[in-house]
Amino acid sequence: MKKSLFCLAYILAATFGKAQKVDSIYFHLYTDSLKKGTHNYINVDGKLSNGSWKPLTAKELEFTSSACKFSGNELIIPSDFRDEKVTIKAVLKSNPSVSIERTIWIKRKPDPETLPTKEEVIKDKPKSKSHIQ
Repeated sequence: MKKSLFCLAYILAATFGKAQKVDSIYFHLYTDSLKKGTHNYINVDGKLSNGSWKPLTAKELEFTSSACKFSGNELIIPSDFRDEKVTIKAVLKSNPSVSIERTIWIKRKPDPETLPTKEEVIKDKPKSKSHIQ
């Protein structure tokens, strides 16, 4: 009886416990541009064969860039970088035919030294047309 249960458990584990395969990969970036002088995290998610998503790291991906270096998932852009944009590529190590490549612009305007206060934001907010008579 124990052997039968063990065999059944083994068969079920083998059938349902298979690791899902990554079918495709996507960039899900947190910003529309990259910053100079910082590490820019490049978020890549894999869509699995069962339809679910899995975040991927440099363990599963090979990252390359047209001009800068990667450290793990982080693209390091030097402060003195002069190009307007960078092309990055991620390739799935287990299946190199699965890859993605994107060109991302470099932020040109510096960050403000201080952020506006809540009152300044409200004061400068344009009025919507529904309130104008």
